[in-house]
Amino acid sequence: MRQSLLKTFDEIYILDLHGNSLKRETAPDGGPDENVFDIRQGVAIALMVKHGDPQKRGVYHADLYGLRQAKYDWLESHTPETAGYRLITPESPYYFFTPRLTQNLQAYLSWPRITEIFPVNSVGIVTARDSLTIRWTPDEMWSTVLRFSQLSEELAREGFQLGKDARDWKVSLAQHDVKRDGGPHREKIVPILYRPFDVRYTYYTGRSRGFQCMPRPEVMRHMLAGENLGLLLPRRVEHVGTWQHAFITPHITEHVAVSLKTIDYHFPLYLYPSTGSAVAFHQVRRPNLAEWLLPKLSTAYGFTPAPEEVLAYIYAVLYSPTYRQKYAQELRTDFPRVPFTADGDLFRQMAALGQRLIALHLLQSPELNPPVAKYQGTGSNDTVERVKYDEATSRVYINADKYFEGITPQMWAYQIGGYQVLAKYLKDRKGRRMDDPVRYIHIATAIARTMDLQREIDQIYHNVEINVVPVVI
Repeated sequence: MRQSLLKTFDEIYILDLHGNSLKRETAPDGGPDENVFDIRQGVAIALMVKHGDPQKRGVYHADLYGLRQAKYDWLESHTPETAGYRLITPESPYYFFTPRLTQNLQAYLSWPRITEIFPVNSVGIVTARDSLTIRWTPDEMWSTVLRFSQLSEELAREGFQLGKDARDWKVSLAQHDVKRDGGPHREKIVPILYRPFDVRYTYYTGRSRGFQCMPRPEVMRHMLAGENLGLLLPRRVEHVGTWQHAFITPHITEHVAVSLKTIDYHFPLYLYPSTGSAVAFHQVRRPNLAEWLLPKLSTAYGFTPAPEEVLAYIYAVLYSPTYRQKYAQELRTDFPRVPFTADGDLFRQMAALGQRLIALHLLQSPELNPPVAKYQGTGSNDTVERVKYDEATSRVYINADKYFEGITPQMWAYQIGGYQVLAKYLKDRKGRRMDDPVRYIHIATAIARTMDLQREIDQIYHNVEINVVPVVI
């Protein structure tokens, strides 16, 4: 559309009034930024002129932040000549009508998209009824599917508070799916990554419009067939700020496991055949990598990287603060693009850091010991009643008597995707017993070590872009 407008009109003036409460916009000075209307979406005024003079062509942009009344007063007292417009140059492929940091943009656009590196991918599982299909433990999930399968349709609807049927999820179809082939079957209960570091359980048949609305079997079956890793990230994000939307898992995933307001995509590292024994699976699995990638890297490095090294290298790049900041606008718009260094030693350095990062996020790293946090307090009450962070003492209280200490403000504020990890993990467990405080301690330690590793990654990342393997797809 923007490209068409550029062809149609000679001059375009965009006055961005901001006020987007969905993105929690604020003024540049940190003050409030209000919408000029009673809506949540931001507002802009576009003046488009068609006069046919090729000497007077251009796109111009200006910003206006602040309180609603101040914006009204400004609009009433200014004209296009006094609005402070500045000339911008919309560029392919998006032709944005906002100022963009275009330095090195063409180089970024020449790098392969993550979808071009991992050809097989899909969005995460859409259950349509998390309250029914997601449980904390295998036993809870088994008890749920047994009861759900035995009740009448209306009693199941009422008992599990399922509400009205949706187009692609119906109580009757979900019950039929669970009872097919003499079910339910306990072996269909599998772990699922629900939120960052938050592994729960579901009953997975892989059949669409069944117990899960959209189980994405074309991708998720590869996570269940044998050992595997999946990279999670979205195509685009809504929020304004740094990009932090990448995570790793060995499990199937829910569709907003990382990103709060947008759908996450799941990129498996390995692909398994659809039939055969578990041993045969392991022998014939193949990497989910573009056919051109390993030959290109082998030619550049003089050795062939293992698929795990390629994934680890990419993961390190995605966790580089410099990369995230430098390409923040592009990362919010489309899938990340990855610069593959032409230096084999540099590749191995980045891959080694990425492997350490992956081990931390899988909670399998030796760097989790010694832990940075402790579970303290008196009494036998381990119920998460109220989550309160005390910055002065670096403590996170779960009730009046129990707390985790050693949680720095930076750790407490750390986000993966749309979630403040340490706060989200506890708040989701409000009313439940804290039955695994050691896991929370490990998560806190993983975050602390992640921040350290990000600084290490940044020390060498700037060398990555100096000499990049040319890719023609």
